[in-house]
Amino acid sequence: MGGTLQRLVVAVLAGLAAAAAFEPLGWAPLLLVAVAGLVVAVRGLHGRRAFGVGLAFGAAFMAALLPWLQVIGVDAWIGLSLLEASFFGALGVAAARVVRLPGWPVWVACCWVAADVLRSLVPWGGFPWGRLAFATVDTPVAPAMSWVGTSGTTFLVALLGATLAWLVVERPRLPVAAGAATAVVALGVAPAVLPTGLPAADAGSSVRVAAVQGNVPGEGMDAFSERRAVLDNHVQATLTLAESVREGGTEPPDAVLWPENSTDIDPFDDPSVYADIQRAVDAVAVPVLVGAMVQGPGPVDVRNQGIVWEPGSGPADSYSKTHPVPFGEYIPMRATLARLFERLDQIPRDMVRGTEPGVLELAGTTIGDVICFEVAYDDLVHDVVDGGARFLVVQTNNATYMGTGQVEQQFAIARLRAVETSRYVVVVATNGVSGIIAPDGSVVRRAPTRTTAVLERDIPLRTVLTPAMRYSRWVEGGLLLAALGALVASAVDRRTSRRTSRRSGPPAPVPVGAGR
Repeated sequence: MGGTLQRLVVAVLAGLAAAAAFEPLGWAPLLLVAVAGLVVAVRGLHGRRAFGVGLAFGAAFMAALLPWLQVIGVDAWIGLSLLEASFFGALGVAAARVVRLPGWPVWVACCWVAADVLRSLVPWGGFPWGRLAFATVDTPVAPAMSWVGTSGTTFLVALLGATLAWLVVERPRLPVAAGAATAVVALGVAPAVLPTGLPAADAGSSVRVAAVQGNVPGEGMDAFSERRAVLDNHVQATLTLAESVREGGTEPPDAVLWPENSTDIDPFDDPSVYADIQRAVDAVAVPVLVGAMVQGPGPVDVRNQGIVWEPGSGPADSYSKTHPVPFGEYIPMRATLARLFERLDQIPRDMVRGTEPGVLELAGTTIGDVICFEVAYDDLVHDVVDGGARFLVVQTNNATYMGTGQVEQQFAIARLRAVETSRYVVVVATNGVSGIIAPDGSVVRRAPTRTTAVLERDIPLRTVLTPAMRYSRWVEGGLLLAALGALVASAVDRRTSRRTSRRSGPPAPVPVGAGR
């Protein structure tokens, strides 16, 4: 390829293509172009140049994927985009090294998985937004989630893109190119045509739920300024549901679901809030999963909880969010950073992380509760399924991000979690997107945004474990080991080549007149 500037342009365009593959645009085929573009741009580079090209790709990708962070602040958007871009810089270096190996599209795909896994873990618990698998909803690759999970699906997408790059830069003979491309495409779409062997549901087992989207006044950072109005909306919607049940207009639910932050006022600290929640629960006469902010162990601590609220007796089982969002729900290194950035005072309290998975008993059924951004973290979803959850609930507020791509991006991840776990997923949001998702990822109920709505449906209960639930951790571990092995092999090959070059010395001079 050409000079550094040309490579940077290709990398930036590839990064923008990657972002366009995600919601709200959802042009998923561009993922292959994006992966191929990055590989072509870094091929033949070394060290800092490869890192710089990868960084340009990552910066364009993340900045175009995460503009919704501007609701918090432009500095938050730029800062997180650059932080995440650094991982793609490292990916650029890794890809530039492994493309020297035979079968390099496989090793590039393994390195992509490694970069995604690493940035999903660090720093401060990581940020998995933008993993390639999360853009595959409504594509032939999506069923791979039930077989190999997020990392395995990311590998398939990256392998397809890297193969495209191989066809462009290697220009193999037509029979070889056709055979390789056919094999890789077949591998990528195989999960869509292979039978899973999973039953439709556990025979005769279902629970009827009513998911309440109460609606929130205000927008952006002011969405929860009228905290009492948020609670009142959810209470009133539940009272209206109870009245409809009494009049015979609505089939009685077995359980009612409220979203995250349905009360942003601690019900254990404010007796009137407690009384209003209890009034709504008693009226509907079934357990309600309430999303509440409650006081933490310290004077400036808080917990984000899903609380099972029983008729008559009040709060019972509860789950505390285990993965609070850094700089959104707590400030890492607060004592140091607060002195440097006065804006951090907008988050005066630190959310304390829970220690147990969100496995709750609701109306005699074991459910898995994950809160908001937690749906993007593999281990949190796997933990509730391992704990016996028969369907999943995603409690979220999203009110801050209404009108941005974040809302649809998160909903797409929830749909893919339904495929991965082969369970119904109920997303209940304060004002959207709320929906009920079938195990194949299809949306069977969806509420209009920015309005009060109640979604009702019988939810078939499932205990079956997909191959992804059983083996995806092993798949991920194997891909990480393969990436490490490829990088070691590349380093050994490069060192061997240098030694051979030094031993052979400069080429012998050609005598004048030789060859005449």
